[in-house]
Amino acid sequence: MCGIVGYIGYRDAEPILINGLKRLEYRGYDSAGIAILNEKLHVYKTKGKVADLEKLINGKDLHGTIGMAHTRWATHGEPNEVNAHPHFSQNDELALIHNGIIENYAVIRDSLIQHGYQFRSNTDTEVLVQLIHYIKTSSGFPLIKAVQAALNNVIGAWAIVVMDKNDPDTLIAARKGSPLVIGIGNNEFFLASDASPIVEFTKDVVYLNDEEIAILKRGENLRIKTIKDVEKNPVIQKLELNISQLEKGGFEHFMLKEIFEQPETIKDCMRGRISEDKTTIAMAGIIDHLEKFMQARRIIITAAGTSWHAGLVGEHLLEDLARIPVEVEYSSEFRYRNPVIFPDDIVIAISQSGETADTMAAIQMARQKGAFLYGICNVVGSSIARYVDAGSYTHAGPEIGVASTKAFTAQVTVLALMALALGQKKGTITNQRVKEILTEMETIPDKVSQILDKAEKIKDFSKIFTYSRNFLYLGRGYNFPVALEGALKLKEISYIHAEGYPAAEMKHGPIALIDQEMPVVVIATNRGTYEKVISNIEEVKSRKGRIISIITEGDTRVKNLSDYYIEIPETEEMLVPILATIPLQLMAYYIAVLRGCNVDQPRNLAKSVTVE
Repeated sequence: MCGIVGYIGYRDAEPILINGLKRLEYRGYDSAGIAILNEKLHVYKTKGKVADLEKLINGKDLHGTIGMAHTRWATHGEPNEVNAHPHFSQNDELALIHNGIIENYAVIRDSLIQHGYQFRSNTDTEVLVQLIHYIKTSSGFPLIKAVQAALNNVIGAWAIVVMDKNDPDTLIAARKGSPLVIGIGNNEFFLASDASPIVEFTKDVVYLNDEEIAILKRGENLRIKTIKDVEKNPVIQKLELNISQLEKGGFEHFMLKEIFEQPETIKDCMRGRISEDKTTIAMAGIIDHLEKFMQARRIIITAAGTSWHAGLVGEHLLEDLARIPVEVEYSSEFRYRNPVIFPDDIVIAISQSGETADTMAAIQMARQKGAFLYGICNVVGSSIARYVDAGSYTHAGPEIGVASTKAFTAQVTVLALMALALGQKKGTITNQRVKEILTEMETIPDKVSQILDKAEKIKDFSKIFTYSRNFLYLGRGYNFPVALEGALKLKEISYIHAEGYPAAEMKHGPIALIDQEMPVVVIATNRGTYEKVISNIEEVKSRKGRIISIITEGDTRVKNLSDYYIEIPETEEMLVPILATIPLQLMAYYIAVLRGCNVDQPRNLAKSVTVE
């Protein structure tokens, strides 16, 4: 949940670290800190955003070619200057930054107090740096050995960087469960939670694996050891990332930019996967493991948040087209309920970042039970992407806005291609039908563009709902997950309470909430259970609820029942979720902006949830 950046080399470290924090601020933004080592160890930290840290260090002498910085999303201890990172050991000898959570910190803290250690913060991170210091001083270990010993005694997830004020030529970094990337330059090293702070300096990176420690020493080659002291050979990979992807490109917010990128990201998701004659789908993860999918007893999809909603659409797609039983599980619940998993089950993990802690833990448990693991991720080289047996990248490009938008439509696109490929191989869908759907899929980017052209209309009626306190979102079939996703977007960034329901379930309780003050958003396109949805709208209207409808172009029946409506182009029922979610993203965005909310960095949230 936090952002880590580090540097050692020949350049001035401070601007590299601050700019790196700005790129990582989507990972956490309630406090920030920086440490630069020259003749002394200079540390500055503050409550608030990176801009507040910049103000704090303005005019300070922070020359130096080794340093580290951190932007925080609080887990232990409230957001304030004391709890901000870096944290110190006794006598300020060691400094440490940390992303993750130390679950047994309380026991270790009590033990260290008995050995005379005093604590300044309420964080689990300070416990870890004090433990490393205790081992180093009491055993006479060099720093690398002390870090190894400490990490063998903690329980939890961690990505850490450690500096020793007595060694200005070394940074030590380690990870388990939280990502760390090392950039290799010319006589310099870069460290970050993801590649975004590194890309402008080098394309050569090494992704640390769990329980690996990197030793970054000035003038020497990168060394990697495990916490059990096994030497590893660094595997250098090339970044496929451009700086332009990390900028707003003239948009007011990253979220708006990412909403408007969807015509291109959906194209990128399909590129190279659909044959020119629209008769076959090429997905290496499926083709290379076709027998596994053909013999699968069932598919279990595990995910969190927006990815879970995409998984619900995937359930419909895979069962409709491939006739494989599918269950969709919240990752955070799946691993704790002792699920029944068979060796011929396939577990699909969906995660934008590929680092979601709950989802990673769920597939680790599934592997122990013998399931075949398939990943759908956006970030190349991410933990989930490297852990699974096979998978598909969504190719959506960096998603900086905390509220996920283009990731959802890309994930649904991948799931649709998977379902078509498997249905074709199993013979549950005809070749002619495959061709019809693929032909329609290739029109989806243009249809998304047509919806985006209506942004001003959506902005205009969004003004009316700026002061609403509750929303209800209704959908059926393929569109029920769209209702859930629309409600999530609104509550995430505008802080308005919103709930998504299957439309027919409304009368089993939520109908009691409906009055003239309650806006009800209904996905009412002309496919599937259209007539039933019209009946549900009538039920809302009879109780004076205000209807905002998503309708198919040319539909007058629902239009005439609606107070406000947004038309979307006609498409296959299975592809409606990709189109219907676009106006809901725009509506949430404009309501949040009009309420004065920070849509890119909503309160209490962070982009990549790397703690359970």
